[in-house]
Amino acid sequence: MEDADLQLLTVKLEQLIQRTEQLKAQNRLLRQSEQAWREERAHLIEKNEMARVKVESMISRLKALEQDS
Repeated sequence: MEDADLQLLTVKLEQLIQRTEQLKAQNRLLRQSEQAWREERAHLIEKNEMARVKVESMISRLKALEQDS
């Protein structure tokens, strides 16, 4: 293998290693973002459930008031 070929291979390998590190960092950020979205989603589902329970409770009270009239 010639020196020029070896140098080109070395450069390509270094670029590949650099790109791999970039992709690892990007992947880490995406996983963190996904975790944040999952937590936010769980929180919103919980809030939605609480709102649903409150609305059902209000409807029940309104029906009870309606029946008393």
